Amino acid sequence: MTDKEPEMLPVYPDFDCFREHDGVPEMIPARSARDWMDATSDRFAYRCTPLSIANASGWELLSPVAFEATWNGGTATADLVIHADDPAAGVERTAVSAFGHGVLTFHTGYLFRTSPGWAVIARGAPNTAKDGIAALEGLIETDWLPLPFTMNWRFIRPGTIRFEKGESFCFLSLVPHAAFDQIQPRIKTFAEAEALKDSYDHWRQDRADFNARLSARDPDTVTEGWQRHYVRGRDPSGRYEPAFHLSKRKMKTPE
Repeated sequence: MTDKEPEMLPVYPDFDCFREHDGVPEMIPARSARDWMDATSDRFAYRCTPLSIANASGWELLSPVAFEATWNGGTATADLVIHADDPAAGVERTAVSAFGHGVLTFHTGYLFRTSPGWAVIARGAPNTAKDGIAALEGLIETDWLPLPFTMNWRFIRPGTIRFEKGESFCFLSLVPHAAFDQIQPRIKTFAEAEALKDSYDHWRQDRADFNARLSARDPDTVTEGWQRHYVRGRDPSGRYEPAFHLSKRKMKTPE
């Protein structure tokens, strides 16, 4: 980046995915569902719209082979060993020990290109956890890079982990990388935004009243169960209507 103003970024960037070879990992629109969210009482975790929207805001790469990886705690690449369920499946085209120090490396199988100023963030699927290993996150300047990148996971402790065939190993999202350095956070007081303060106060009172009725087991409130202002895209005070709001997201399937 330089001190000059960045060029206008495309609102809808290109995202081209060049296959390196046949049999690359399948790339699918990200899924909003999570097993742990399904298991919550009455699936209440899905009431948090920001969670499910985050879960679905990208694309997933799926492992084409089932395998186990074992790390003995050493720093050498040989200290991490990979065993595929099917020895003929060619697991080395997907998962390898390339860096040592308990890092498991995945080859994505693609060279990604984006519009100028846009980058790819590669990470683990949002709001998931895998015992014994953690996804590392990287931001890649895919608007110029003429080579593929890898997705990496780091063992938390010595042991064995498993990836199933069809399990997500990489989550891809696009970000306007060139604009980030131009963003200026500003710390303000509510005195500078009286209308917003009124809406905020209205929400606080409305929330307190709702919780009081819920604690008192008011039948109508119990039936309602929870407030849906965010899901419906409504300001509780009625002052604002959002210009854009999503309660569900469905990304496009790669062509």
